[in-house]
Amino acid sequence: SLDFWRLLYALLKQIHGGKWTECDAIDHQIRFVKSALWYHGYGRPELYRLPSDGSAGSRELLLAFSWLLHRLSLLEQLLARNRVKTGDETSVCTCEDDLPKSQKGTTEIAPACGLEDRIDVRYLQWLNGRLRFQWQSLHAQHQEQCKLLHKIHLFTSGSHTDQNLGHFSVTETDLIRQPENYKQLLQLLESETVQLEAFLEWKQLEPVYWQWMETVLDNMAEEGRICESYDAHGEKSGLPKATSCCPWAVSLTGQIDRLSRDLITLHDQLHELITHRKAVWCEKVKTREEKLQKEGFSATARKIQESVELKLLELTDLCAPKKNKMHGLYRLVFRSKHPASKTGFGRSVSKEPAAAVSAAEVIRELQMREASLERELKQLREECRQRLDEIAEGLDGVICVSP
Repeated sequence: SLDFWRLLYALLKQIHGGKWTECDAIDHQIRFVKSALWYHGYGRPELYRLPSDGSAGSRELLLAFSWLLHRLSLLEQLLARNRVKTGDETSVCTCEDDLPKSQKGTTEIAPACGLEDRIDVRYLQWLNGRLRFQWQSLHAQHQEQCKLLHKIHLFTSGSHTDQNLGHFSVTETDLIRQPENYKQLLQLLESETVQLEAFLEWKQLEPVYWQWMETVLDNMAEEGRICESYDAHGEKSGLPKATSCCPWAVSLTGQIDRLSRDLITLHDQLHELITHRKAVWCEKVKTREEKLQKEGFSATARKIQESVELKLLELTDLCAPKKNKMHGLYRLVFRSKHPASKTGFGRSVSKEPAAAVSAAEVIRELQMREASLERELKQLREECRQRLDEIAEGLDGVICVSP
């Protein structure tokens, strides 16, 4: 179990971009593994009850490791992070920052190493200020990096044999200036090749692993049923014979029945509410139509229809996932401002990769996302203000002045 804790600690440290050393205390490694698994939404409480000295829990750790393989694509992420980057790349993400389903409702299984129940607000304000300062520093460093990359791409334009690129990257420029470093790069590439070969071998044997994990799960489920049956007989709870063999199945069936009844009730209530609101809106439309029998009725109706169609289009865009969302690493390629050139730097190059995106397109996507977040922030502030007003109205002898 100690080896398994160290393995999960090393893997999760790489996933979260941190450095790990073997000299870290085992209790620190176990706390980090539990926190990382809880962060990713691992919902088995038996893992969080394991002792902090690492003396037990090898099978629970095996289940957690298998869960990481399946849910997070652990090996693929490690290969992507440890990939030798010979080109200048940047991460582009215009996806929505929605909370994954696996992380919803997992606060009740938080490990014991979490924050205390009471935290000073001033400490949270200090953390917020520190985070903002570090974010500004990171943004300034990123801008400086972009300026330096632009200089390298501009000064080396026309030197690369690949016309789709036309310029050298930082790694290629460093190899030109210091040719003796190619041996180190070659070693890194060979190491990456060994990892890829091991990954291919794993993909061939992966079905055997998951068949074995099915037997492990069946054994654990059988042991759980035996323990539950033993506890039920020992306590003499007087349960019916039908529930003594598999009480979890009866409990699950009861929960499903209750959920079905609740869903049917909600469906009936929604149907009645829709019918009532539809009748009210029809009455309002009829009244409004009677008031607008003049020449401007058709124009007003057309504007209302366009507004409704626009809102429906926005709602459809929000509900339906967009296929053109950009996510992942993209290589930075310098493009001349001129539409065409002899060296092939312009956008008219026919050999340009299909996955290429322009900075202007990413900026437009981010600006749209920024506007959406600003509208959401404004709405949340208005709701908070209304809530504070309602609370202030219930306070006797207190005058609240809004800022």
